[in-house]
Amino acid sequence: MNKRLKGKNIVITGASGGIGEQMALKAAQNGANIALLARREPNLLAIQHRIEQQFSVRVLVFSVDISKRAEVEKAFTAIFSKLGSVDVLVNNAGFGVFDEAHQASWKDIEGMFQVNVLGLISCTQFVIPHMKERGSGHIINIASQAGKLATPKSSVYAATKHAVLGFTNSVRMELSRDGIYVTAVNPGPIATNFFEIADQSGSYVKSIQKLMLDPEKVASTITKAMFTNKREINLPKWMNVGSVLYALFPRMVERVGKKAFFKK
Repeated sequence: MNKRLKGKNIVITGASGGIGEQMALKAAQNGANIALLARREPNLLAIQHRIEQQFSVRVLVFSVDISKRAEVEKAFTAIFSKLGSVDVLVNNAGFGVFDEAHQASWKDIEGMFQVNVLGLISCTQFVIPHMKERGSGHIINIASQAGKLATPKSSVYAATKHAVLGFTNSVRMELSRDGIYVTAVNPGPIATNFFEIADQSGSYVKSIQKLMLDPEKVASTITKAMFTNKREINLPKWMNVGSVLYALFPRMVERVGKKAFFKK
């Protein structure tokens, strides 16, 4: 349980499934009011109904394409009007497509940057002024271990997550004087529908099936960290060792891990 969340207002993007849905359920269980943002409105309404049946909290639903600035602005205007404030923003919306760089379609490349990077920045811009005015808040950006250690067939996806980490690290320092926490979450592969798009052949999922994270456990870890000054959450912890080694010995890691990296 996280008693700090009781009565707080939490916005979660990419909330129509996976860890977004699980975080919404965990936060509501802890007494927080929730604003759910995603494109799939039927899924959002189902989650809203489920939460309202179980917990005495407010649940707002917004069908939003995070890549469209006007839709994001409209949603946040409504959120501030109805809830009055945003205490926690979880930038969870994102997707990936695994292709080698020369094979990636321009549509997929633009889409990944629009959602994973620009959409995240857009949402963050709308909450920062309000959090600064109140002198409190928590921004949680779901990045990836791919943002620390890029591998073959994920060049564009990894580039977006490197961008997310760069943005997060800078914003953390900018807001450190305002009582606002900023956390990066770097998970490895999670057992969600992410791979229905990212790995349509199913070969990558098959090779790492035993290593995939449980979305409920990931959501629980993130929810427990809300309103704590946690710089990063790396899941699983052992996988982050590879990222640390890569930062120190990139040539060695690329040589030793080459065979494993090409399993994607």
